[in-house]
Amino acid sequence: MSKPINMRRCVVCRQVRHKSELIRVAKNSAGKISVDEIGGRGAYVCKSATCAAVLFKRRNFDKVFKVKVSDEVYDSIKEKILMK
Repeated sequence: MSKPINMRRCVVCRQVRHKSELIRVAKNSAGKISVDEIGGRGAYVCKSATCAAVLFKRRNFDKVFKVKVSDEVYDSIKEKILMK
């Protein structure tokens, strides 16, 4: 039996991509939101400048996690996208 392919959906463009092409943001049980954390409820965004621009404008993670996500988290995502 072959291994399953890890596909995830971007919260901005809604395209399904391989997990390695996306950045994971997670909310742990204490309510702390961080980038690339393992565990907790996760959401993904593409590593593209287009998705990043829309993400910062719409603040999609506020809706996904149902809390106000800090600007530091959005800045951290921006840094990761620019580093690629």
